[in-house]
Amino acid sequence: MNYRILTGELEQEANTFNKVATTLEHFRSGTLLLGDEIPPARRGTRTFLGAAFEAAEKLGWALSHPLSASANAGGTVTTETFEQLCAWFLAGAEGCDGALIFLHGAIVAEGCEDAEGEILARLRSILGPDAPIVVTLDLHANVTEKMAANASALIAVRTYPHIDYYERAWQGAELLDRALRGEIRPRTVIAKRPMLCGLDGGRTQTGPMRELIDRGEALEAFGKALVVSVCAGFSKSDIYDVGPSVTVTADGDTIEAKRIAEDFMDYAWETREFLSVHPISIAEAVKRAKTGEAGAGKPMVLADFSDNSGGGNYGDTTNLLRAMIAADLQNAAFHAIFDPEAVQAGIAIGVGNRARILLGGKHAPEMGGGPLEVDAQIVSITDGRFRCHGPMGGGVWQSVGPSLMLRVGGIEVAVISRNEQALDRAHLTSLGIDPLRCATITLKSAHHFRAAFEPIAREVIRVDGGGMGSAALSKPDYRHVRRPIWPLDDIVL
Repeated sequence: MNYRILTGELEQEANTFNKVATTLEHFRSGTLLLGDEIPPARRGTRTFLGAAFEAAEKLGWALSHPLSASANAGGTVTTETFEQLCAWFLAGAEGCDGALIFLHGAIVAEGCEDAEGEILARLRSILGPDAPIVVTLDLHANVTEKMAANASALIAVRTYPHIDYYERAWQGAELLDRALRGEIRPRTVIAKRPMLCGLDGGRTQTGPMRELIDRGEALEAFGKALVVSVCAGFSKSDIYDVGPSVTVTADGDTIEAKRIAEDFMDYAWETREFLSVHPISIAEAVKRAKTGEAGAGKPMVLADFSDNSGGGNYGDTTNLLRAMIAADLQNAAFHAIFDPEAVQAGIAIGVGNRARILLGGKHAPEMGGGPLEVDAQIVSITDGRFRCHGPMGGGVWQSVGPSLMLRVGGIEVAVISRNEQALDRAHLTSLGIDPLRCATITLKSAHHFRAAFEPIAREVIRVDGGGMGSAALSKPDYRHVRRPIWPLDDIVL
């Protein structure tokens, strides 16, 4: 039998403390592909949709692929944007026998905290109660009961940096094929605890996240569960269902699956205070960079997690760059200042020319530094479009909009028109910056940078640059999370 399968992806991570709402323009500047635009952009890539197309060919499916939409992490998605994306996506569901889709899991829309749960509920109403719906998720998903109830299986990525979207899509395709042929009846259960955060922020190199993922894979290998997914949640979403979760997909009977999920969450609760990384100050980071720059054979990587755009931060803080300039760092690179106005000013100045230019600090100057005026030479100007071939790139083209590289003393500074963290070395090389020849590379990223940059680094240092992402969790800041919840409240379980 030839099955018709809905596939597609909808990705955004909502930092509800970001005051800039996410609109359709943010998706257009990220990824917004409709229908026939999708196959030429994704076939042959090591991405979720690349795997979906391969699986369809192998398994004889006819694919309905109405939408591939991705926006950088940012503020709450507007109602109009959410409804339009849903309309495009669900229009392809009619007449389908099942679904294999990717949803981030931490979208928040105006008036709809559980955006992915709502999408799945609408999809379930179209496909019917028995159609298998297999969903892959980011491991920073805030998974809800509504998501688990309406999806047949939830499959979270198992790496951070996330380099296994392709493998998880294939896992989902094989499970979906078995369900379509009646071999299994996948059902998913969920367990949570009163935790705003935990599991070491989802880091999979060591610690409780790694241990639970390994235990889950062992259960899958021995047939004790179809899927075990561990999600660290995304604590910058001020919603009722925020926080870590474990979902277990079973074949029919879910009693044992529920026991497994609860046991895993007990361990997550017990290890909730574990942290494998500890940031240092701007002053200490710059001092160490300056000390080690002479004769450096490999770059020191300074990672400013506090202004990581991948966590929905503004991407335009200046205090770390200001300190690098004051210390007269040489042979250094800085990625990036998100400032479309500065880009246009640099274009007007022209390549090879020198002038004073005002950078960044526009969104929240009280957090991470206000506008920084520099005497700079404009070294390169590009359209910001490049192809990523690193571990997270998958061969996909990406755009950060019109961009420039300017030189301030011994520092090469990337200035971009679309807020984005450097997931691939092409973010630098496309502007003419050679990361292999730098003594210091500063990146506004929390962890994803490691996939591409840690292999070339002599050392990686996590820096608190004072941006929005460095603010301590505060009770008054949260208005919608369920209470009591750790670490905002004292809890004894």
